[in-house]
Formats: sequence, C-alpha cells, structure tokens
Amino acid sequence: MPETVVLERDDIARALRRIAHEIAERSAHDDATLAIVGIHRRGVPLARRLQPLLTELQGTDVPLGWIDISFYRDDLGLRPAAPLVAGSQIDFALDGATVVIVDDVLYTGRTVRAAIEALVAYGRPAKVQLAVLVDRGHRELPIRPDYVGKNLPTARSERVNVRVEELDGVDEVTISQERVLA
Repeated sequence: MPETVVLERDDIARALRRIAHEIAERSAHDDATLAIVGIHRRGVPLARRLQPLLTELQGTDVPLGWIDISFYRDDLGLRPAAPLVAGSQIDFALDGATVVIVDDVLYTGRTVRAAIEALVAYGRPAKVQLAVLVDRGHRELPIRPDYVGKNLPTARSERVNVRVEELDGVDEVTISQERVLA
C-alpha cells in the first residue's frame, strides 16, 4: 500500500522541541513536580526524547517512566491473541505530581483512557496531561491532548504510521489506506 510521508526526522524533532517548550511554559508557575510517562510502544521513545529537553528547560531533573496498558484495554477480551506485555517502570512518586503522558497518535482516546487507569494504580497525581506527536481526530471518548505536535485530519479508512529510529530504524510519520481484508 502506498504511503504519504507527512513528517520526517527534522519535523518530528521540531515538534518535540515545541511540545517541550509548551510543557515548560505551562508548568513554570506550578509547584508540583513534573514527570513524563510514555505509553508503550512508540510513546516511550518520544518520552525519552522529551525528558532531556524538559530537564534543560526546567533546570532540574524531570523524572521519566513508562507504562504498559495491555491489561487496561477495554478490548482485551475481543482480541484473538494474548497481549504482548512490555512492562511498566515508574520509580518516582506520582502523588501530587503533574504527569505528562506521552503517546505517538491520538485517535479514539481509548489508549489514553487505559493509560490513565494504569497510571493511577501507581499513585494519585495532582494533574495528568497528554502530549501526542499526532492528533488524527475521530474521538470515541471525551479526551483531548494538552500538547500536539501535528493535527492531522484523517479519514477512518486511513492509517497513521509513526516510525521512530529506536524501534523502526527511521523517524517518520506516514498516512496509508487501511488494508481491506477480502
């Protein structure tokens, strides 16, 4: 299936720098500790890239963690295969913190709902915010991002593919048509 490239390496880096500046600006007058938590799979490398940018902008170490939402998904029983569990790591206190959840694409909102549910199993943050590289629309739940790299209106028949160097060997965002099974 042909793909259209909508973001390349430099575009992604620029979007993440902008998101970091927006987070730092919004949290400048906040007394709460700021922490970053990436959602497995591609939210983790994006969170790992945001963390040093925020640490530099904040002038203090910003804790970084990641979360696996496999067992918090609302479609767990509908999937034919057992979930691939990647594991979570949050080795800092969440209570009273401002936690920015990081993901690659926001679509229906169900992944974010699962991430919030998984996150509160670790503690009670003062605030939970959402940073996404791409917001493609088509929400099924009342969830909206606080920080967006690129708004990308799509048709439901399209697929947004985020590839990151750490997992895929290339940084890019593409759009393709969903594969129709005959």
